[in-house]
Order: sequence, then structure tokens, then C-alpha cells
Amino acid sequence: MSVLLPVLAIFLILGVSPSWAYEEVHVSNGGAISGTVTIEGAKPRPMAFNLVTIPDPVYCGRISTGTGWRLVEDFVIGPDAALKDVVVVLKEVSKGKPFKDISTRIEAIDCDFFPFVNVVRDQTEITVVNMDPIEHDIQGYETARTRGARVLFNRPLPMNPFHKVAGVLGHQHLAGEPMVESIHLRKGRNVFVMQCGFHPYMFSWGLVVDNPYYGITKEDGKFEIGDIPPGEYTLSAWHPGINKFIEQSVMVKANQSVSVQIGFDAPQGRRSVHEMAENPRFGLELLGEEEIHPSLRVQIP
Repeated sequence: MSVLLPVLAIFLILGVSPSWAYEEVHVSNGGAISGTVTIEGAKPRPMAFNLVTIPDPVYCGRISTGTGWRLVEDFVIGPDAALKDVVVVLKEVSKGKPFKDISTRIEAIDCDFFPFVNVVRDQTEITVVNMDPIEHDIQGYETARTRGARVLFNRPLPMNPFHKVAGVLGHQHLAGEPMVESIHLRKGRNVFVMQCGFHPYMFSWGLVVDNPYYGITKEDGKFEIGDIPPGEYTLSAWHPGINKFIEQSVMVKANQSVSVQIGFDAPQGRRSVHEMAENPRFGLELLGEEEIHPSLRVQIP
């Protein structure tokens, strides 16, 4: 059974879809916005899932704590408190540079979805590909704080039938048959989230955008948005692990670049019911194993 609904109670955000259509025009004197997103405070406690209770604990446990737990690493914090996976968008832009179709491709690799954060354009397709030698179960939802969650699809994601696994360490990732789904969100919902029903620590988030003026921060927390028609705009930043937008006004001048700094406050205390806790009923002895060895990477709680 999916654990998404209690998770959504933490992550749901406020957002309303606009009522106007975006107009593509030639931008000859556009400006730019660049900046850095940071987070202040202690790193939030991660969600944790006991591998003993989940299918494929040995394969999926190649990335784990070494004590039988798999973590959701939703906060990636770099040097100088730089925050990864923040979507930064300009709101209410009525016209500007061409708005090309967004190609959203998500891969299941080592029991994780990549990328973790995307942007999604309403009424376009997303492609999901399984690169693992195990099956996944793909559950897609749309949500917003004022509207609640709605299921978009629930489909199995089969592995490539020609996968060969020479031991856990000998696996080579081979793409399975792509799963393609058309995304259509109802009015008032602007967040897409995907989760695996078999491996509930697998998440991929998407923020719906209605214009091409957006960026997603990397490990250095930086972003840049260019070819912006001169004017005053609202710049909005969103991270899936923080229950709010951060917004600020910004003036864009012709042929000039403006620099901004955006800071989030780290969530404090318990963020989810899914945290590491001792439970003698779900020890490694149920698997007949003394340990689940994280052969690819050890996660640090």
C-alpha cells in the first residue's frame, strides 16, 4: 500500500493555475536573473524505510545505511548551505520567448527516480524508464494544498527482459520498455508527484509551469533565467520538502542581469512518520541475513 498520502500531508503546497494563455513573441532586449538558493538551519531529518518490509531488500539495499534502512535524500545541501532541487520560476508572465514542449524523462536507477525534481507542462507527456533488474510500480498523483491529491495513473514498470545479473555487483543497467503517460492537471493543482508502490522511498516531484522562465538549482544552489522581457515580476522558489513558496519582486531591465539571493528556513523536528526507529518485529533475521550491505553507497542519517 502506498505511503504517499501521509507524506503529502507534509509536502502539499499552495498554488493556483493561471487563467491566461502564454503568448510567444520575439525578445530583442531581454534581461536575465541569476542567483543562489540557500537553506538556513540544521539539515532536516530524512524519511527512512525499513528494507526488511519492502521487496528486493538486497538489491535496493546497495544504497542504504548499513543497518537495514533506506533513506529519502530529499535535501541535498552543498558548500555554503547551497540547496539543490529548488525550482525557481517567474510568475504571471503573459508573453516572451518560445515555450517549447518540456521533455520530461524519469529513470528508475538503483531503486531511485532520477531526476528527483522536474518541471512539468500541463497536457504534455512524461516518459518513465526502468533501468533496474527488478520491477517497479508507478503511481502518479497531482496535488495542491487547497485541493488535495488525485490519482493520475498506476501502472507496472517492467524491467528489460534481457537483463542479466552476475551477482549484485555485476549488474549493468539496461533500459526497459518506456512507460509514457499524458499529464493533465485539474484547475488548482500544480504539483505532480510520482512514487513506487513497491519501494515507497522512490519519489520524483514536478512543479507545473505555464511559461518558459524557470530554472532548477544544482548542487551549488545556482540558477539563471534569460531572455526575459523588461518589466517587474514575481520570482517564486519551491522545494518539495518545504511547505511554502518563497516569493520576491524583481525588476528586470533591458540587456541587464540582476542577481538575487533566496533563503529557505530548514524544517525543524519530525517531518514524517517514516523515520528510523528500532522495531524488533522487523529485524534482519527475518531475511536470514546478518546485514544488508550498501555496496554502492552508504547513506548517513
